[in-house]
Amino acid sequence: MKPMVRERIARLLGPRWMMRLRRVARAQERPRWGNLRRLAPFSANYGFDRGTPVDRYYLNGFLDRHRELITGRVLEVQTDGHARRYGRDLEGVDTVDIRGEFRPTYQCDLASSGLVVPSDRYDCFLLPNTLQHLRDVEGSLHHALRVIKPGGVILASAAGFVPLTGDAPDYWRLSARGWTEVLERVWKGCEVRVESHGNCLTAVAALGFGLAVVCAVALARFGEATEEQETESASANVVTAGRDPSASTAY
Repeated sequence: MKPMVRERIARLLGPRWMMRLRRVARAQERPRWGNLRRLAPFSANYGFDRGTPVDRYYLNGFLDRHRELITGRVLEVQTDGHARRYGRDLEGVDTVDIRGEFRPTYQCDLASSGLVVPSDRYDCFLLPNTLQHLRDVEGSLHHALRVIKPGGVILASAAGFVPLTGDAPDYWRLSARGWTEVLERVWKGCEVRVESHGNCLTAVAALGFGLAVVCAVALARFGEATEEQETESASANVVTAGRDPSASTAY
């Protein structure tokens, strides 16, 4: 069909009928919005008021798979809940947070913690759902590496699609490739692994459904985002970083 004829047909039919015509011609499934055609999410509390937020499925699974790394002296952001739940053979658990309401061991901004949190102190540093809240992300990552012992490990996660909580400023949305670029630049000489989890189902559920209404089998089966979906659909990017016993901290 000549372009001029196609343009004339498009003007006569209008956008809605042209969309239907294309869908029929290409054998595409008709989108069904249902009650998803909305400007506000189902939950204004990120799914907490409907049970467990869907991102916790991936976060909890990540920490469970790395239980053997959460050992010895552990530092965790804000509270010690994940260290206590997933850790083993713990010699001590400390906490760090910029706010005092959770009574952290160290109250400070991680990006300027040089005189507060000791260097080479911890075997494991947990930063669950934290990376997107770090305003000076590279400065914070430098100090995260500083406080772990040679041979220690950092386990961290970040939002990939929507905010995960409303009680802290939210600065960053990077794909797994984006986090890999940042982390390998800041943590030179370390082994860095970044995983991206999520899919279209996860993205829809992140509107506030809560984990209870989503089939865990479907989340597990389709739990890995494709490269094309990564930025748009991933619910969490999780990071494992190991500090080489022979490496020195770089600033």
